[in-house]
Amino acid sequence: MSLRKLQFNICIFKNNINKIVLGGVTVEERTNNNQVFALIKKGNKSSAVAAIGNAIIAGAKAIAFVISGNGAMFASTMHSLADAVNQGFVFVGSVLSELKPTRKFPTGFGRVINIFCMIAVIVVTIMAYETIKEGWHLLKHPVKNTGGFWISMIVLIINLVIDGAILVKAMKEILKEARVENINGLGIVSGALKNVGRAAPPTRLVFYEDIVAVTGAFLALMAVVVTSFTSFLAIDGIATILIGFLMIGVAFRVGYDNMVGLIGVAAPQEIVDRVQNAIFSDSEVTDISALRILQEGRYYHVEGIIELRPGLALSVADDIKFRVQDKLLTDPDITDVTLGIIEDDEKQDWPRESLNGLTK
Repeated sequence: MSLRKLQFNICIFKNNINKIVLGGVTVEERTNNNQVFALIKKGNKSSAVAAIGNAIIAGAKAIAFVISGNGAMFASTMHSLADAVNQGFVFVGSVLSELKPTRKFPTGFGRVINIFCMIAVIVVTIMAYETIKEGWHLLKHPVKNTGGFWISMIVLIINLVIDGAILVKAMKEILKEARVENINGLGIVSGALKNVGRAAPPTRLVFYEDIVAVTGAFLALMAVVVTSFTSFLAIDGIATILIGFLMIGVAFRVGYDNMVGLIGVAAPQEIVDRVQNAIFSDSEVTDISALRILQEGRYYHVEGIIELRPGLALSVADDIKFRVQDKLLTDPDITDVTLGIIEDDEKQDWPRESLNGLTK
């Protein structure tokens, strides 16, 4: 037997052994599967929970609408269906945005999530149009509730509980992503409203959509009660149109946020403060000549030129630069740092009054 044939047989034997040990899956396949699962775990949890919850709610509402014929229930069903589709899209986008940078895409895939959120906006807009059209039809041709009062009530109460829980989770996620601590109880509501702009695009989408979902469920609940016990049937169409306009409001707000994200937007002031404080915490840095921080999805890219004290050797200056870069990269919100270094020109470029608790 030739040496080449012997090596070939050994390779086949090793591969077969690996398959036996790993249940018919090679080491390479097992590694790839682990990488895929690890990537999925990095996806936005709020959007995943919202997608599952809204899919369940949409199915229950559809059954209640068929039984009751209530227009507001139809509008609420459309909204929950739109939410489920949207959050599914957004979760996939949040997973893809976590892909590591490649040679072709050196800055990574952070903006992929903005693209998926824009797709979600299109879906919401279409559903909003259909909802408003149905509401207008109900205003012109009111329909008496055909029954199923208790089914509608139970479904909408379940809707409030599930969407309320998703909304609370989204608010907690906002505070977590914004690094806001020591907020409990009702304080998370004001904290979430204050810091929603600093949250990841998927979390913002879940937050805005679930505010509308909870409000829409209340409106639908009110419409079911009024049309069941009074002759004021116009409330059905009014509630349906209001839900449609709330959906349009979400579409515009989320669409604007993600359009800005796709174009490229500067980091909020708190991120700038964190970066400048980290830079000036190094005793060898005397000034910041230029600084640009760009938001990419939920992460930030930092570019700047820092000034060092005069008389340093080039090798020492390089060490300081890398030391500052490494310090900035310890921030989990920052994925890329590019710094240039120059000697101090004895002119103050960066305002010292903007430093938080640091003096130079």
